[in-house]
Amino acid sequence: MADREMLGLDSLVDVLKAAGEPTRMRLLALLSAGDLTVTDLTEILGQSQPRISRHLKLLAEVALIDRYQEGAWAYFRLRQEGRRVALIRELLASAAADDAILARDAIRLATLKRTRAEKAQAYFSRNAAEWDKLRRLHIAEGDVEAALKAMVGDEPVDSLLDLGTGTGRILQLFEGIYRRGIGVDASRDMLAVARSNLDRAGITKASIRHGDIFNLPLDGQSFDLVTIHQVLHYLEEPEAAIAEAARMLVPGGRLVIIDFAPHGLEHLRDEHAHARLGFSHQTMGDWLQKANLSLEKTTDLAPEGGQEGKLTVTIWLARDQRAVESVADMPRQRLHAGGV
Repeated sequence: MADREMLGLDSLVDVLKAAGEPTRMRLLALLSAGDLTVTDLTEILGQSQPRISRHLKLLAEVALIDRYQEGAWAYFRLRQEGRRVALIRELLASAAADDAILARDAIRLATLKRTRAEKAQAYFSRNAAEWDKLRRLHIAEGDVEAALKAMVGDEPVDSLLDLGTGTGRILQLFEGIYRRGIGVDASRDMLAVARSNLDRAGITKASIRHGDIFNLPLDGQSFDLVTIHQVLHYLEEPEAAIAEAARMLVPGGRLVIIDFAPHGLEHLRDEHAHARLGFSHQTMGDWLQKANLSLEKTTDLAPEGGQEGKLTVTIWLARDQRAVESVADMPRQRLHAGGV
């Protein structure tokens, strides 16, 4: 909806001034393809860091790009919404496909992303054996994803937040229904994996952030759908993470949790750092209720034949109740205001 807003003359001129310089237009083209650091941009454009930083500052001042911190690194990306950004995308779409400078930038960006992907794959390969061991303890991942998609449905949502995003798989799985996506993870190694996977999938409407699941670096009441996939069993205080996730939801928004049902596989504590051995429906229902969420659906995905020593995956879907309450209050409010 924000893209339909019209710009006043002064705002229009500010945007055109900011974009109307070769280096800044090149920066906008690069940042439209994903998150990059000043070092990345310096390497691609072959310009000094102070010069690149100065251009980025000017673009940020007119609300064309976002900046977010990840440890010692600052990442930049083209904003995902707003009429100003829609205008920039129109300008970028008008650029000749065979422009020599933009084509060279694109080649250097592809090289940088390939290097990033190789580093991420190296980390993933070092840990893949352990993850494969865990996956063999429950039903196939494809079956879990199919059940998850069926529960969420295919109605479009404006914004998706994936907590503990890991490889970024949830952002890929639901790529077709959200307009804006963010994945948050505390592991910088996993963030590199997630960024690489999004690059490979060509997904530019999702971004990856470093953050604490108990204290998210995001504005509350900003997301229609929040997912927590196989994360809570690693946490000492999963209830607090659910409360923080609930804070992120817009009125009427949905929270989806995917985790294990209660089990007795004690070796997972030492071998895989599991702090909790699954969650019962009662426990999860109580936590959701305390977070002012209403549990709507639950699905248990048990291993074939209920095999002993295997894990059951459970999916819980809950909804923020504020929208329901506001609708219920509407007649009384209208009456109080003198309405019919």
